Amino acid sequence: MAGDRGDDFLIIGTAGPRLSAAQRAVEIGRVLARVLLLNLAVAFAKIFYGYWSGAVSILSDGFHSLTDAASNVVALVGSRAAHRPADESHPYGHRKFETLAAGAILFFLLLVLLEVVEAAIGRLRSGAVPQVTPTSFFVMIATLGVNLVVVRYETRAGRRLRSEVVIADSHHTRSDVFTSLTVIAALAGVQMGWPMLDALAALTVAVFIGRACYGIAKEATGVLADRVVLDTREVERVVASLPETVGCHEIRTRGSADHAFLDLHVWFPPEMRLDEAHRLSHLVKDRLLEAFPSLADVIIHIEPPPKTSEKLEARS
Repeated sequence: MAGDRGDDFLIIGTAGPRLSAAQRAVEIGRVLARVLLLNLAVAFAKIFYGYWSGAVSILSDGFHSLTDAASNVVALVGSRAAHRPADESHPYGHRKFETLAAGAILFFLLLVLLEVVEAAIGRLRSGAVPQVTPTSFFVMIATLGVNLVVVRYETRAGRRLRSEVVIADSHHTRSDVFTSLTVIAALAGVQMGWPMLDALAALTVAVFIGRACYGIAKEATGVLADRVVLDTREVERVVASLPETVGCHEIRTRGSADHAFLDLHVWFPPEMRLDEAHRLSHLVKDRLLEAFPSLADVIIHIEPPPKTSEKLEARS
């Protein structure tokens, strides 16, 4: 299925219609703009009430939500730059700007992590007791509901559009869901006479933020380090679907879920004319582009098959 990640590679399939670069950029922009407005509403509600009540857990969760909004802005800018067409200075396009935007989200998350830890430690030292009222629970439950809607919407949109930056942002928002649940539990504990739970909840928020940092860093570094993004067995299967080919090897892929590059060596019968092999190589390329819609380009090196023993060894 498109977008399912294995241990070492990302299988890019054919699910859903393939959008043009311009259409995809517009769709991603709409998704991020809608999520930005919702995140701002959630963040301001938590921060305002956190300052008013003195609950460091709510305040920390509010800063986390505000960083969600900041990351949306970065993602909007990065996504716009990523879909500029290729030019002489960037013959492979500007797709990695979107990956850099995901890296900027990571930076904002790290800032929030430091802010949350500092606030929690300060509360443990001071021993102050926050004011917990029914309004506290209403604010947290209402914003939790908004976050659940945002996560569901953004995750679906990220998979449909195969957008790394939208998926990264959904991971960020998902951490808000868990932190909000933690804060609600802590508020209940504070109301029952355990004020230390407010600071401990803030530290728990820091753990969830750290986990989100790790996930985004893993995705972004995979693209920047040219990690394999296609299953070589699936590539071999597509090449073998043309009876005129003998096989292939030296399959290399890089890029991201929505903008991948493939180069490989395709074996043709040694007696085949060069012009015929060249013509068939274009058919192989067309088959690969059809099978993997997220491929931006395919480079094929034509060569005769190896000796029988070498060929059997290569296919084993």
